Amino acid sequence: MNDYWGSGDSAILEQWQRVRARLRADVGDAAFNSWLKPLTLAEVIGGRVRVAVPTRLMRDWIETNYADRLAELWRDEDTHIEAVEVIVEPTPTAIRPAGAPPLVTRPTRTLPLRTSEVSRSANDEAPGRQAVLEAVDRLQATLDPRFKFNSFVVGRSNELAHAAARRVAEAPKVPFNPLFLYGSVGLGKTHLMHAIAWHILERAPGRTVLYLSAEKFMYQFIRALRYKTIMDFKEQFRSVDVLMIDDIQFIAGKDSTQEEFFHTFNALVDENRQVVVSADKLPSGLDGMDERLKSRLGCGLVADIHQTDYELRLGILQAKGETSDVGIPPKVLEFLAHKITSNVRELEGALNRILAHATLVGRPVTLETTQEVLHDLLRANDRRVTIEEIQKRVAEHFNIRLADMHSARRARAVARPRQVAMYLAKQLTSRSLPEIGRKFGGRDHTTVMHAVRKIEELRSTDASFSEDVELLRRMLEM
Repeated sequence: MNDYWGSGDSAILEQWQRVRARLRADVGDAAFNSWLKPLTLAEVIGGRVRVAVPTRLMRDWIETNYADRLAELWRDEDTHIEAVEVIVEPTPTAIRPAGAPPLVTRPTRTLPLRTSEVSRSANDEAPGRQAVLEAVDRLQATLDPRFKFNSFVVGRSNELAHAAARRVAEAPKVPFNPLFLYGSVGLGKTHLMHAIAWHILERAPGRTVLYLSAEKFMYQFIRALRYKTIMDFKEQFRSVDVLMIDDIQFIAGKDSTQEEFFHTFNALVDENRQVVVSADKLPSGLDGMDERLKSRLGCGLVADIHQTDYELRLGILQAKGETSDVGIPPKVLEFLAHKITSNVRELEGALNRILAHATLVGRPVTLETTQEVLHDLLRANDRRVTIEEIQKRVAEHFNIRLADMHSARRARAVARPRQVAMYLAKQLTSRSLPEIGRKFGGRDHTTVMHAVRKIEELRSTDASFSEDVELLRRMLEM
């Protein structure tokens, strides 16, 4: 390859076109069009390639997510290439005059090939290696641009989780490790994880953030075993600054994957790198999870997200409504906040149906049209379990008096069923902890919190007791 543009332009351009084509095939059309399509080749000097993009944000994304693959592809074209630089040129040119300096708006950072990649022939690369690299390459495609901190509505049910997530995203040093977020589906765990990743990448683009589901982690691990690239897998996952695993409960019962995640977790924590994990239960309640891993997951900050209350649901609807061109009467938002209490996703889905109907059909949004459009959803949500119903069913199941649910008696034969009823009230109703406490003889919300934790712990250690509670839950939901 020639040292400068000029004498070998056509050959270099052909190599560049092949690099772009392979890159597009690797990452897919969506990611390519969003981040890589604006890339232009600025210059090639000796063993160094410079590619240009129009903005700093785009440069930072490419450095973080596609540097290794760019270097690999260029080395496939010319084995003398040692490094790739991404520079910022507000108006990049297709071909630069020989020796002309690039229009760089800030110092560039060199993205060298790893030693293991320089020594490896292109024919030696197994498909498993590529699969591992793509886990990071597709990071930006995984993150939803709607899920940032400024779009997350904070209420009593999620304020701790939100505050903890912001601290992790903003702190220059690791504040607690890991951050463990847990709660039922559709309450905002994934939103907060995406928000952490976005905030770090926007505020500190030099940090490497890897966000993926536990299922994808397991998939990558299995491929690495299959293609004998386990050392590459370890290097990839243990070299990031922030590792974020969503729905960790998925690897419950997968012993080999748990073992690998345990060692990855320890390696990152030992090097003071941040780990963020989400699940549908607190660590001690993850059935099928190794006890060592449960202990490690619970050693940082465990923050739960409760069921939403009316005020939070209304706030979410108001925030969503403000971004819409369709006028939504306050009475409609209040109606939805009262009627749809299961989770935030269902609430947002109901609002989207109303907005779509108003846009496509052209009818204004009213209480009448809302009830008409959402008749099936509203009918499904009409069947709501009450705390009184829970108390009655639990009392019958454990053969105690209904009055014992409100009494001050502390005998285990009475206290344990009362705790079960509190736990089920937390799981099956949208009532706040203070509201639940008041229904049980005016008890404090901390008593309810203790009851919930106690029942979750017992369910994780006593299979027979867990089956009893699950049976009660199913009977109440019928």
